[in-house]
Amino acid sequence: MEYSSTTLMFYVFIMGAILGFIVNKTNFCTMGAVSDWVNIGDTARFKSWMLAASIAILGVTIMEYLGVLSTSESRIPYRDSVLFWPRYIIGGLLFGIGMTFASGCGNKVLIRIGGGNIKSIIVLIVAGIMAYLMTRTDFYGLAFHSWMRPISPDLALYGFNDQSLPTIFSSLIPILDSNIFRLTFGTFVSFLMLFFIFRSGKFNNFDNILAGSTVGVVVIFAWLLTGGNMGDEWIEANNFLDNPQPGVGVQSFTFINPMSETLVFIGNAGDMFYLTFGVTALLSVILGSFIYAVFTESFRVEWFASRQDFIRHLIGGTLIGIGGVLSLGCTIGQGVTGISTLAIGSFITLISIIIGASITMKIEYYKAVYDESSFLDQLRASLADLKLLPDSLRKLEKI
Repeated sequence: MEYSSTTLMFYVFIMGAILGFIVNKTNFCTMGAVSDWVNIGDTARFKSWMLAASIAILGVTIMEYLGVLSTSESRIPYRDSVLFWPRYIIGGLLFGIGMTFASGCGNKVLIRIGGGNIKSIIVLIVAGIMAYLMTRTDFYGLAFHSWMRPISPDLALYGFNDQSLPTIFSSLIPILDSNIFRLTFGTFVSFLMLFFIFRSGKFNNFDNILAGSTVGVVVIFAWLLTGGNMGDEWIEANNFLDNPQPGVGVQSFTFINPMSETLVFIGNAGDMFYLTFGVTALLSVILGSFIYAVFTESFRVEWFASRQDFIRHLIGGTLIGIGGVLSLGCTIGQGVTGISTLAIGSFITLISIIIGASITMKIEYYKAVYDESSFLDQLRASLADLKLLPDSLRKLEKI
């Protein structure tokens, strides 16, 4: 157990450090991607995110077809037969709003910490506390699960083993063997995304391709690491322990729940028993970003500009902590890792995150221009800009 666990964590550490280094270098940022798209119509960084997802989908699809990996029993139940649509929508919206206030998603928070941003350390602590509250107390059950579960359908009752798109479509159209259908469907989705990404030459620059490729490959490798032979030994050995180590299971990169795990690890004075996959990934991403910042002399200590800035980041940390756990992941955890499993919930979460972030950015823009306007008018104008309301309902002139 000790050998396989140590080796596995070493590989996770290397992957995380590479991810942190490359993401800092290329400025890969999901919040920035949404901002570029919504505010100036530039989709280059969003396509980099899509590239990561398409590579991850293709990799997981092929590995599952070859039988070297199965994500159906992953630690985070992406493919669970219960379609928890309220979790995905509300959690995604909260996360999208929160990452706008916190100046970045979970991954970007870690990159900023590595670059010297103390504001992001505060965000990590607050998000970690909220994630702890959601996962290790009765808060989630009382505030969310008690009313969300009764209105969430169990697809197994309708003949679907899980909520992945290939499972549902192959059950509805039983033409091909389910494994062949999954391979065909996953490959088709991946290549369709790649076609959309590369059909315009605007995306074709080195940093965009490097960032998306790195994130996608790292997610694939982590799945293979924890779901392949080494992962099987790791999980089996842990199950035989009298006191099993937490956080063991088939998984890939995600960053919100690991923030709470990191606080637990630090709170236990670095006891290696609490050094989970998530903690290792989180700390190594920070280190990779730090190495890049030092190497390029871009390391800068940054503090809050004002009391309002401090409160804004506290709110952001609170929302990404609650929203990230509620939706079962962040822009990486659901937006790449989750989507690689082709789970419906991951797509719902990603769309909700984008909508939450987009509306928040639009409202802040209208608030800055029309400082005496009401919140309702700002919201109406924002929704109209995003084609979520008829333009006739807006009260503020389009900017």
